[in-house]
Amino acid sequence: MTPRHPLTPGRAGTASAALALVLVSAAAGSPVSAAGGEGGEVPQGAVAYRTTAQFTTAGRARDLLLHPDSKKLYVGSDDLPETAETESGLHVLEPADGTLRGTVSQAPGPTGTLGRRAVRQLVAPLPGDGAVFVYPLRGIGTAKEGDAAAAGAWVPGGPVTDAAPGPTPSTVLVAQGSVLSEVDIATASVQRSLTLEGGERFAYDRTRGTVWFTDFDNRRMHRVDLASFKVAATVELPAGDGFAGFTEVDPETGAVWVGLDTSVVVHDATGKPIGSIKGGIDGGGVDMPRAAGFDAATHEAFVVWQDPGDTSQPGSDGDGALTVHRTGDLKEAARPVVLPGNHAQSGSAAVAVQPGGGVVFVSDPAAGRITRLERATSPRITRSPEDRTVAAGAAASLTAQAEGSPAPTVVWQVSADSGRTWQAVPGATATTYSFKAAVADNGRRYRAEFTNHAGVSRTAPATLTVTAPTAGGATGGTTGGGTGGAAGGSGDWATSAGAEGSAATVGGSGSAGGSAGSSAGGAVGGAGTTPTGGALASTGTAAAFLAGGALVLTAAGWALVRRTRPRRTTG
Repeated sequence: MTPRHPLTPGRAGTASAALALVLVSAAAGSPVSAAGGEGGEVPQGAVAYRTTAQFTTAGRARDLLLHPDSKKLYVGSDDLPETAETESGLHVLEPADGTLRGTVSQAPGPTGTLGRRAVRQLVAPLPGDGAVFVYPLRGIGTAKEGDAAAAGAWVPGGPVTDAAPGPTPSTVLVAQGSVLSEVDIATASVQRSLTLEGGERFAYDRTRGTVWFTDFDNRRMHRVDLASFKVAATVELPAGDGFAGFTEVDPETGAVWVGLDTSVVVHDATGKPIGSIKGGIDGGGVDMPRAAGFDAATHEAFVVWQDPGDTSQPGSDGDGALTVHRTGDLKEAARPVVLPGNHAQSGSAAVAVQPGGGVVFVSDPAAGRITRLERATSPRITRSPEDRTVAAGAAASLTAQAEGSPAPTVVWQVSADSGRTWQAVPGATATTYSFKAAVADNGRRYRAEFTNHAGVSRTAPATLTVTAPTAGGATGGTTGGGTGGAAGGSGDWATSAGAEGSAATVGGSGSAGGSAGSSAGGAVGGAGTTPTGGALASTGTAAAFLAGGALVLTAAGWALVRRTRPRRTTG
């Protein structure tokens, strides 16, 4: 399992004496904190697949093909046992919800007579829409949505046991037991043929012009050069009981993947062994690999495992699995998915992968259904909230961000005991959580928990420091018996006046404090108030009003004294 991401919380404490402090987000220009988190049920960015729908509109599905042009899901099917429905044929489904768009059930027999035919294998898409397919016992057919009947012809020789797109658009490669042939699609005439020592399944690497023909009974593969149509090399497979699963080539790397017994063995494009994969959910049970698909965009392989379906066999539980592996090192690229009831008693499963790996379809012949799975990625934290310092009563905002598929939901959590326990904050379900800080919030920690179908991830916690409200500047005051009081902050101007030795100082801005002595005195500050020693202080415009009033009264007092003082006469 991929290790959890390390804890890398961002830290950017701030301190300010502003009356209103609002914590800003990255959108307002503050730096984005480093991604981090405390993990959750799964590592951040982990990939998982979840079932989003199950289709029962196509009988007993034997093969699947997502058309690259029309985007339709083509299904080759047999009839379901023990039902009165006639479900054999080529079905066309809407891949989003399984709506049946149409069915082509008629195809020519060996004499050209039309009849209802099962479709066992989908070989290749036709340009624009439609598919090339194999139907019992030797039929090569073509059809698209809306056709009343398929066109088809019968290959001479034995039953067709495997098929693949040919080296030209007009041909297919077919195996009839150990005979490999290139066959014309329209006429089923054999262009060239090669008889091998054994085998009945193969895979074609178009990029490298190579066919890998697997002889399961003798535990070996033959590498056929398609240009010369001759065996170029033989590769030994691991010893075992010879159970045949699948043979598929990764078109990107040329590596050949072989489902063998209860494991998948992988060789590179030259036949050199790379490694093996033990299957199923437990990585070593009895599930058998029955299908594989590749996606070049994600560099991943998708393997379907089926339970044997034999309850008398130890380890058989009736459930299959889908596993996803990196093609480079064969390691798991997503959590395995349980496929309930998918066993091999009614035939092999099939898989189709949407380019990019966003959607995967898996058939279940035993249950007569197709499971649609969507890719999900657990939340990855891209921004954790930052530590903040804010005055009581001020607004605070904490921001967190995460990415994932589908888009994760968020719930904010708070801890009042240094992170030992956490509680959800009611109603806090947005990436930004804003609230008015209270003294009781001091020291609390906050984090965001992001959740989607793939898992849960949590941000690193942020600590909130709440300070007592301030007057917007430094606070000061003096008390003097019989001398008055002094006040002021950082004003731009000051004036003083007094009588009988008292004094008062007025500051243009800052905090204010005052004191009362035996003589009259006062202090006024331009903004804020911190009363001490019984003095009266005001804030804002009130402070300015009082300051102005004091100056007017002082000036008036001096004028009165001067006008009432008797004139002195000279002799």
